[in-house]
Formats: sequence, C-alpha cells, structure tokens
Amino acid sequence: MPTPAQLAVLNPAIVGQAEKAHGAVLKRLLADTTLDEQQWITLQFATGAGDAVGRGDLVTRVCGAAQYDHAAVEAAIAALISASLIEESPGADDQVAATAEGRMFLATLRSKVTELTGPAYGAITPEDSATAARVLTTITAKLNEELAKL
Repeated sequence: MPTPAQLAVLNPAIVGQAEKAHGAVLKRLLADTTLDEQQWITLQFATGAGDAVGRGDLVTRVCGAAQYDHAAVEAAIAALISASLIEESPGADDQVAATAEGRMFLATLRSKVTELTGPAYGAITPEDSATAARVLTTITAKLNEELAKL
C-alpha cells in the first residue's frame, strides 16, 4: 500500500501495485476455469472483434495490447479452439470467431470481475476516474513508443 507521500506523485510502483492487484483478482477467478491470462485476454479480443476476425489480426491486436509474443498468442488461440470457446470460421480463410459458449463464458467471468472490482472503482469520483484514464492511457502510449524503439 502506498504511503501518503507516495500518493502525491504517480510513479511506476503505484501503477505496478494496481496492476498486481488486478492480476490477483483475475488469477483467482481464472483458477476455477481451464483458462490462463493469455487465453482470457485473447478470448476478450476475439469476442470484441464481432462475428469474425482474421487470425493474424487477432494475434497482432493481442500482442500489441498485452505485450505477448506471437507464439504465445497462437498457443492461446489453439487452446481456445480446443476448448470450443472460439472456432475457425467455416468458409472464411484464416478467420476465427468466439463461439456462443465462449461469449457466455466471457460474460459470466466479466460479471465476476465486476463484482470484485466494483467497490474499488466505485470509491473513485467520476472526475478522478476520467483523469486516471487519461493519465494511464498517455503513459501506456508513451511506453509503447519507447518499446518500439528497442
């Protein structure tokens, strides 16, 4: 928990602690499933893409958002297909889509995440939430720019 002095300045430790707390919630919820974090994130992107998405596009989106390597995302897609949570679209070259079971699974797990994280987010004013969103989005974009240079 940050000290009052640390709260005066946003820093990597504060951001990291928040990320770790979110990760712990997700890990606990995923422990009751067969999914890991990479599969969970990949399923979210597959579901958010609409009816179908090119497999390569899905890999690129997940890698860009979560900083996973391509092989890990391809393995996550294969596991999700094996679990019948996403499927290769019939008649469409290299397209995948979330199944009805995948969408239902995702909705159920998102509900549980919201139940556990809701009180924390509810403790923040809408103004502070909007400011935090802008700040974290800016930090993420700048860090991604730096990573691209490496």
